[in-house]
Formats: sequence, structure tokens, C-alpha cells
Amino acid sequence: MADASPVLVVEHVVKEYGDVARTRALGGVDLTVGHGELMALVGPSGSGKSTLLNIIGLLDRPTSGTVTIAGTQTTGLGERELTDVRASKLGFVFQFHHLLPAFTAVENVMIPAWGHEGWPSASMKTDAEETLRAVGLGDRMYYRATNLSGGQQQRVAIARALVRRPPLVLADEPTGNLDTASSTDVLQLMRRFNRDFGTTFIIVTHDSRIADSCDRIVELVDGLVTSDRRK
Repeated sequence: MADASPVLVVEHVVKEYGDVARTRALGGVDLTVGHGELMALVGPSGSGKSTLLNIIGLLDRPTSGTVTIAGTQTTGLGERELTDVRASKLGFVFQFHHLLPAFTAVENVMIPAWGHEGWPSASMKTDAEETLRAVGLGDRMYYRATNLSGGQQQRVAIARALVRRPPLVLADEPTGNLDTASSTDVLQLMRRFNRDFGTTFIIVTHDSRIADSCDRIVELVDGLVTSDRRK
């Protein structure tokens, strides 16, 4: 059951591109997501899903409107402050796992903390090992990324997103590059963390099977929320 308090509040978010001929990607999005939700964000290509996810993930700024993450209102924050919020409150999973091929699984999972702190530590390694065990890769943690299957690599990417236990994980087509069996495994893994740790997931997907497995489906069309269904 999702906590009633919000982990994310998006209010009147507009995103426009261009200086003279303005293109509006988001037309005033309002969205509130509670702690512990497993939500799918769907819509046709060009609907604004990736734009919205980038703004929620603090990788892009809205033209107007506000984004509040786990109680922190991010509008007006400087780059250093945004980096701190991303490091402490957000995790990211992408369609292409973006692992460093020469690094082992455990080294890849250490990267978020390593990059934020500036140097590796024993505690980072311990946290990475524990998270890899939690995603079923305890026997593969010292394999190089290139020696793992596609499904295993995506599990490493999920462990990397979860290692610092962020309240909100953003997943952009996390199963888009996987076969059906691996896709099912990845979804079950995210659901287990959602259930056991209360992690909130927002999953952008074109796969109706993945969307139907989520507890809430929000549809975006032409930069606007057109449907918001809870199960």
C-alpha cells in the first residue's frame, strides 16, 4: 500500500524549446506520486514522456512550473544542489544499461557513490555487494560487465540505481532491449524492491504488458496528462 505522503509533486510544468519559433513539449503537467507507488508512464512517441522524465530527474529544467522531490522544491536550485538531490533522492535505469565494460559488476554499482564522494571506500563496496546479492547476482559480482548477459547487465543497472536506497527510481524503457523472459525478471525485481523497501518507481514503457503490471498508469499525449488510472 502506497504511503499517502508524496514523493513527487509536479505542478503546472511547461517545457518549451527554441528562441523564435517556440515548440511546446509539455503543456502544463500536474502529477503527484505517493511513496511506494509502482507507476507506468505511457503515451505515443513524441508525447513528452522522456522530456517529463528528464525534468523529474533534474537532468533538464522546466520553462515554468515546479518539481518537488521527497520534500525538496527544486526550482531555483543551483547545479551543485541539484547534483546533491539527484545523488540522495533519485535512481535511474535506462533502456541501455550504460555500464562501464571494463569494470566489474560491483565497481559499476559503486559508481553513483564513488562519483558523488570523489573516491571509493570500503563501505561503498559493501553496499554494492549487498545490493548485487539482493538482485540475484551474488555469484557474478566480480564478473566484468562484458561477461554478463543482457538481463544480468540490466540487473546490475538496477542495483546501481538502488544502491543508495533512493525514495524514487526513474526507469526509461528498462525492458526495451531485453527478451520476454528477461523483461519479466526485471519487472519482478523492481516490484520486489517496491514491495520490500517502499521504493517508488516511475516506468516509461511502450510495452502494454509492463504497463498493465503496474499499479497506476498515467498517459501523456501532446504534452498533457490525458488519463490517470489506478488499479
